[in-house]
Amino acid sequence: MKFVKSLAIAASLVAAPVAAQTQLSIATGGTGGVYYPMGGGLAEIINNHVEGYSATAEVTGASVENMGLIATGDADLAIALADTVQQAYAGSGRFEGQQLPMVRAVGSLYANMVQIATLADSGVESLEDLKGKRVSVGAPGSGTEVNARTLLEANGMSFDDFDAQRLNFNETADALNNGDIDAGFWSVGAPTSSILNLATTNSIRILALSPEQIAAAREADPVFAELSLPAGTYQGVDEATPTLGVPNVLVVSSEMDEETVYQVTKAMYENIAELQAVHPAANETTVEFTMSATPVPLHAGAIRYFEEAGAEIPDRLRE
Repeated sequence: MKFVKSLAIAASLVAAPVAAQTQLSIATGGTGGVYYPMGGGLAEIINNHVEGYSATAEVTGASVENMGLIATGDADLAIALADTVQQAYAGSGRFEGQQLPMVRAVGSLYANMVQIATLADSGVESLEDLKGKRVSVGAPGSGTEVNARTLLEANGMSFDDFDAQRLNFNETADALNNGDIDAGFWSVGAPTSSILNLATTNSIRILALSPEQIAAAREADPVFAELSLPAGTYQGVDEATPTLGVPNVLVVSSEMDEETVYQVTKAMYENIAELQAVHPAANETTVEFTMSATPVPLHAGAIRYFEEAGAEIPDRLRE
């Protein structure tokens, strides 16, 4: 009788319904950049700290593509460069005639640095030296491509001045290593794995931007910030390198329900050490950075968390 009773109990346990989990998709970028590990780290935070939700980081073509995925509902959250987010929200630049007014921010994560890498013996030592060369300008539709175009056009150059190739980060590093291109653009948090790996097998140079080039680019796009790539970030790059940076923003659709966004925002900021353990770029992921660097209004769920946290939310970040 006890055996039969035990079987009945076991059967009831097996038959007990498992609570359904809501699946969240996080659009990131290529595996050679920072978006993918950051997205993976955020997915783990959601999985571990937001009850009833399961998240997965998805490899994508990065910023521009990610805005489209948010608009169509094919991604629930996405990471994208601030200038791309701003253009999508306003219907300008790459999004002329394709305004995405539903874009809302959860917060700003960290700043990308425009890093123009070449081999030390390439003879390419400045932006002007790219003329006539073979240059990767980033994956098609990526924030890197947007940043490269803005920087060049602000300084009297364009993709027509060289053999422009649209390669992702890993492809760019491989092409440099193989001698198939002369230089490549990255717009990504530093350090990034693809350049780290390139620098272990090659002597590399990161092109420094002049004060005039930086000023021209910032006038063309105020989202740009003047930054410096610290000395020693990559093997053989022993001096600080003046460059530009653009914040990266975690975005959602305005149609996502407030409670979900609140729980995700709360989990991310209150467990930020877990994201920092995945990538050092998350050291910049603070409430203060979000308030100063975010280019579009915050989602109501994010506002709810930040108000609870005592943050002063600028009017421009409210709808």
